[in-house]
Amino acid sequence: MSLRYLALGDSYTIGEDVLADQRWPVQLVEKLRRHSMLIDDPQIVAATGWTTDELSDGMDKAELGASYDLVTLLIGVNNQYRGRPAEEYRMQFRTLLMRAMALAGKHPKRVVVISIPDWGVTPFGHKSSRDRRQIATELDTFNTIARMEALEAGARFVNITGISRDHADLVASDGLHPSGAQYTLWTDAIEPAVTEALGHP
Repeated sequence: MSLRYLALGDSYTIGEDVLADQRWPVQLVEKLRRHSMLIDDPQIVAATGWTTDELSDGMDKAELGASYDLVTLLIGVNNQYRGRPAEEYRMQFRTLLMRAMALAGKHPKRVVVISIPDWGVTPFGHKSSRDRRQIATELDTFNTIARMEALEAGARFVNITGISRDHADLVASDGLHPSGAQYTLWTDAIEPAVTEALGHP
């Protein structure tokens, strides 16, 4: 029987402005298959612009399975972009994490949380009137919350924020979202944690 994978998120998970096969969840599945792992195509519940509460609403409307072997969660950039408070993010992220764990058959280690990339370093960010240092600081705060919540719950956490900062030139044509090449770097960073998660009973 093949493994089932649910990817929860926003524009970074749906792969705004890149081809479908360049989305990191799709690249991840292809990489796992090259390692002889039998896994279905990812079910992606994500949309550009979604905040934590909008992802929750999206999950309510999606046709979700009863259980998945792997669930990834990457959410929060739009909370920061809209100036939403960190404590609100903490509470809503915690709720999403609990839902993710329930969908992972109540196996926390089958949930992999991905950090939020830094949009401030992109060409779009450079043209923005926003203070890029403040963007970085706020995203670091959100990522600290996500990491702490994930580890406290027993889930896994992968930090790809450094990749987004080190490879700010690898962007899609919109000048904001990662290119397929940057998503490949994300996939390389995420794959070891996912392999461990799928090996957890």
